Amino acid sequence: MAAQAPTMLAPTNEELLQAQADLWRHSLYYITSLSLQCVIKLGIPTAIHRASGAASLPDLVTALSLPPSKLPFLHRLMRLLVHSGVFAADDTTDTGTYRLTPLSCLLVDGDDDGAAIVDGHPSQVPTVLAMGSRHCVEAAMGLADWIKKDSPSLLFEDVHGATPFDESMADLDPETHGLLNEGLAAHDGSGFAAVLRECREVFQGLESLTDCGGGDGATARTIVEAFPHIKCTVLDLPRVIGDKKTDGVVSYVAGDMLSFIPPAQAVMLKGCVKILAQCKKAIPSREAGGKVIIIDVVISSTSGPLLEAELLMDVGMILIGKGQQRDENKWCDLFKKSGLQ
Repeated sequence: MAAQAPTMLAPTNEELLQAQADLWRHSLYYITSLSLQCVIKLGIPTAIHRASGAASLPDLVTALSLPPSKLPFLHRLMRLLVHSGVFAADDTTDTGTYRLTPLSCLLVDGDDDGAAIVDGHPSQVPTVLAMGSRHCVEAAMGLADWIKKDSPSLLFEDVHGATPFDESMADLDPETHGLLNEGLAAHDGSGFAAVLRECREVFQGLESLTDCGGGDGATARTIVEAFPHIKCTVLDLPRVIGDKKTDGVVSYVAGDMLSFIPPAQAVMLKGCVKILAQCKKAIPSREAGGKVIIIDVVISSTSGPLLEAELLMDVGMILIGKGQQRDENKWCDLFKKSGLQ
């Protein structure tokens, strides 16, 4: 006798109302993202910062030369972003005063003289604008069609015929190509000062370090400032290294990290885990102080905003590449396969 399918209990009226609210929230999430981009493009975080950290809507309209007729619409936009934690407000009326939160401190324009309001943490404006760029949004809109195809191509490549951070992207749209690279650099530099403050023991005792995918060397210079005795080398693609010269503080090597990594006591990665086998070849034994330092996300097991951000980042990586975010078990498996402890 065939097993009967379980009977689903009919939702209560209260559950249906909550479900409808959740459905609207998920369907309209993109409005929060686009509202965030809007205030960045208007210069609102920087304007509040220049106003000693607090400004009313009329003050912002005047400072940014916006049409006074748009004040009611700006009020509705700011009310949403206060609720989302982007800004703080004494009250959310038309005449309320708005302040920066830790989140919007990261959105002060990096070109502003006073932008370094979070010590050692670069402005994340390029990251937000890159992930919300037209090409990334269009790639996301093509997700369903891409999943239906039995194709090895990346989602972004399938939609646009170009690959992010590649010369094909530069040929397709030089402006977006530059924006994506600026966003990647800002993301890679985010929070590293906090890493040094909270995890100093990881770097203590090191004599040399190779920063794989180290870009302009900003992270390596931060390490040298904190630990002057560490000899730092930056390895990145020739187009990234360009004409950068070794200056006595940081050495630059142009090359393909999949093929070769300059030997050092430690190798540091920020998201480039597919080169772990090369890392093992570049460092000495554990007894001699060899180590691989990885700065990346570990997907948590606790529900909440942090987990949601980690999962969004994981799906976001589908849009622009082959990478993924991992939980602790997947990280352990990855290390074992690479011969690391």
